[in-house]
Amino acid sequence: MGASLKAGMTAGAQAGTEAPTAAAADPIAEMLDGVRTRGAVFHQSARTGIWEQHFDGGSPLALIGALHGPALVLPQGGDAARLGPGDIAVLTGGGPYVVTDDHYQPTAPAVPVAPIAGGATTVPTLLFSGRYTMRDGVPGPLVAALPTLAIVRADEGSCPVSPTILDDLSTAGPGQQTLLDRTLDLMLIAALHAWFNRPGAPLPAWYRAHGDPVVGQALRLLDAGPDQPWTVATLAARTNTSRAALARRFTALVGRPPMTYLRERRLALAADLLRQPDATLAAVSRRVGFSSAFALSAAFKRELGISPSEYRARTTAAAP
Repeated sequence: MGASLKAGMTAGAQAGTEAPTAAAADPIAEMLDGVRTRGAVFHQSARTGIWEQHFDGGSPLALIGALHGPALVLPQGGDAARLGPGDIAVLTGGGPYVVTDDHYQPTAPAVPVAPIAGGATTVPTLLFSGRYTMRDGVPGPLVAALPTLAIVRADEGSCPVSPTILDDLSTAGPGQQTLLDRTLDLMLIAALHAWFNRPGAPLPAWYRAHGDPVVGQALRLLDAGPDQPWTVATLAARTNTSRAALARRFTALVGRPPMTYLRERRLALAADLLRQPDATLAAVSRRVGFSSAFALSAAFKRELGISPSEYRARTTAAAP
């Protein structure tokens, strides 16, 4: 599902420092493993003097890296952050942003950015950037755990992409889009791995929840079988606790009650499946646990504000 839609169905992250027990699965690793972009868009550019580059909004996640020289990143409504060589910026929220020289001149004319495409020629790289499209599989809780602008410094992690590889991205040939997609995924995973492993980095509430012996087990049951007819009572029985204790503990750690979490999980999965052109609403509803296509459609429209057919049309139109 497009992260701009899924992020609205997930609770905001609450800071914490407790990590899951060693026996628990690593939920951050699981979500990073689920990052799969399709239709990635890359840019690379070299600039000197006073310059300013504008990027439109609408992307659930965007990355900017400096290979040579400094730059400033200005997210909409946020403070500017300086990038040095080897630094990577991760932007969330879908808003527009600007990248400039480190002596920002707001009146400087905008410099157009040419996307990398088959057969395009590029100049030696100063900056590179990559953007996820609306239909990309970026988990909503992952977006919710990040600030609008996260900076991974060069001494906190290394960029897995070299200037030579970036030059290769502009060379037309079989499989080029797959190369773009997997390169962006690798960059994002490396940056976020470094971000979450910073000394003293706050971990989101859902990370701590997965480490809880009761709530963690409940989350794994719901995630593994969203199509099952779960109730708080059946979930409590499977986790060897009372209904009241499970509901109270789950809500405190996850940020919403078990059945609310399950509904959001089902809708997120349904949105993913609806991107498949041959998936019928009836088939999707069965796979994610809704009693009928009508029930799925009603919940989808109530939570997201659009019908499943409208969502499918929008994500199809957003595809490159």
